[in-house]
Amino acid sequence: MNELVINTQERFPLLNATEVADILNISLPMAYKLIQIGEIRAVQIGKGRRVRPQDLRQYIESNLTSEPEGNEP
Repeated sequence: MNELVINTQERFPLLNATEVADILNISLPMAYKLIQIGEIRAVQIGKGRRVRPQDLRQYIESNLTSEPEGNEP
């Protein structure tokens, strides 16, 4: 059985929607929407949701374009 072990000395920073919006340079309503529809994975805490930094990184990585626009030969 896999058991989750959490080191109480280690902090797990969780980002709120405002921080996600700031990092992605998007509006707060857009950040809420991306979290709500599951585009960005989030942790449910009571009625609120928080985003793990690694989940935000994964969202960014999964939305990278293959080639920057305008660099065609």
